[in-house]
Amino acid sequence: MNVKNTLVAASLLSMLSFGAFAATSVNADQAQNMQSVGTVSISGVGSSPMDMHQKLEQKATQEGASSYRIIEARSGDQWHATAELYK
Repeated sequence: MNVKNTLVAASLLSMLSFGAFAATSVNADQAQNMQSVGTVSISGVGSSPMDMHQKLEQKATQEGASSYRIIEARSGDQWHATAELYK
């Protein structure tokens, strides 16, 4: 039972720590005072807008960005999105 509690606590802490360092989505007004550090793009077949945001957030976080702003999004049979990254 104690091992179970330890695993649950460790899982919760790892999720909280990941969330603390994840990149956040910003709008154009918020991005005006930030330093751009590049762009990332994602594409795939069939998805939802929330999935696109999640994938962009993951890529931005991997690139070391603190924030990102979607600058292009297309949908249809395939979806594609591009985001500008900020520090």
